[in-house]
Amino acid sequence: MESVQNIKQRFEIIGNDPKLNRAVEKAIQVAPTDISVLVVGESGVGKESIPKIIHSLSHRKHGKYIAVNCGAIPEGTIDSELFGHEKGSFTGATSTREGYFEVADGGTIFLDEVGELPLTTQVRLLRVLENGEFIKVGSSQVQKTNVRIVAATNVNLFDAIEKGKFREDLYYRLSTVDILLPPLRDRKDDIHLLFRKFASDFAHKYKMPAIKLEDEAIPYLLKYRWSGNIRQLRNAAEQISVLETKRDISLKTLLSYLPQDGSHLPSVIKDKKSESDFSTERDILYKVLFDMKSDLNDLKKLTLELMKNGSKVQDINPNLIQKVYGKSDEDTFFEEQPRTNSIATNNESEQEEFEDDEDDNNYLFAETVEEEEILKLEKKEIELIKKSLEKNKGKRKAAADELGISERTLYRKIKQYDL
Repeated sequence: MESVQNIKQRFEIIGNDPKLNRAVEKAIQVAPTDISVLVVGESGVGKESIPKIIHSLSHRKHGKYIAVNCGAIPEGTIDSELFGHEKGSFTGATSTREGYFEVADGGTIFLDEVGELPLTTQVRLLRVLENGEFIKVGSSQVQKTNVRIVAATNVNLFDAIEKGKFREDLYYRLSTVDILLPPLRDRKDDIHLLFRKFASDFAHKYKMPAIKLEDEAIPYLLKYRWSGNIRQLRNAAEQISVLETKRDISLKTLLSYLPQDGSHLPSVIKDKKSESDFSTERDILYKVLFDMKSDLNDLKKLTLELMKNGSKVQDINPNLIQKVYGKSDEDTFFEEQPRTNSIATNNESEQEEFEDDEDDNNYLFAETVEEEEILKLEKKEIELIKKSLEKNKGKRKAAADELGISERTLYRKIKQYDL
C-alpha cells in the first residue's frame, strides 16, 4: 500500500492538515474494494481528487474512468446520458446511444453533485447499485453493468431527505464509506503553503517572477474565511500575479483583491437577493388575485340584482354599486340582452317562466366569469415565467427552481404559451 505522502505528491495535493491526511488515507484503504464511496465537502475543496485516487489504486485502473457533473445536465436528458436510449424513444433520438454506465463497464463512474439528481433518476441509480441492472430510455430490455460508483456532494443530504428531494435508501447505498474533505478555513496552516504554490505555478505559466506576501499580509491571509476554498485562493493568487507590477504584495494590495465580507461569495449574495425579490413579487401577485376574486363575487351579486329588479341602477343597493364601481350613478342604465316574454308584461305565467329560467342564467353567468378568471390567471402565469427567464438569462433550470416547478413542467408551459 502506497503512503499518504506519496499519493499526495502523485496527485498534487498540497497540505499537511490531519483531516486532509485522514481523507487521503481512507481513499487508499477503500480503493482495492468495490464498495461505493460518498465524498462530502464544500464547493472548491478538491473533491474530484478522491475518486481519481480510488480508481488509480483499484483493480479497475485499466478500465474507464468517467466523471459526470449531475448538476450540469438538464433533467430531461439526465436518464439518457447515464443509461442511454433507443432510437426513436423521444424527439431527437435519431440513433441508439450508449449511456455512461454502459461505456464505463468494468471501470469507475464519479457522480459529482449527486444531490442534484431528479427523483426518477435516483430510482434507476438505486437499481444499479443494488444489482448492477439498468434499462435504456425507450427500451424494455434489462442490461447488466459492472461499475464502481464514487459520488460527491456539497449539500447536506439529510436536509434533502427531510424535504423529499433525495431518497434515504439511495443515501445509505452511496455512503458505505464517507470521506470528508475539510474546508480551507479549517486548514489554516496550509493556506500560505497553497498560496506560495499557486504563485510559483503562475510565475512559470506567465513567465514572470513569483509574487510574495509581505509579513503584515500573511496573518490576514490565514484568518480570511475563504468561502470558495481552494478555488477562491487560486483565483486570488492568479489575479494578483497578473495584475500587480510589484512582486512584493502588501496588506493593502491583498485587501483590494478580497471581498471584505469573507463569509459569502458575491454570487451567493446575489442569488439570495433575487430569491427574496421573487418571493415578494409572488406574494403581491397572490394578493392581487384574491382581490380580483372578491371583486368578481361582488359583480355577480350586482348582476343578479339587476336581473331581478330591472335595468335601472336606482333599484339596486347603492352600497353594492359603490363597492363595485367606486361611485353611485342613479342615471346609469344597463342594457339587457333581448329575450322573449319581457318582465314588464306583468303576465303571471310569463313571470313564472322567467323565474324557472333564472337558475340557468345564473349558471351561464358563473361559467363566463370562471373563464375570465382562468384567462387572467394564465396571463399572470405568463408574466411570471417571462420575468423569471429574463432574470436567469434564459437558463431554464434556474428559472424552474425559482418558480418552484420542474424543468419539464417549465418546458411544457413555454411550449403551451409559445414563449
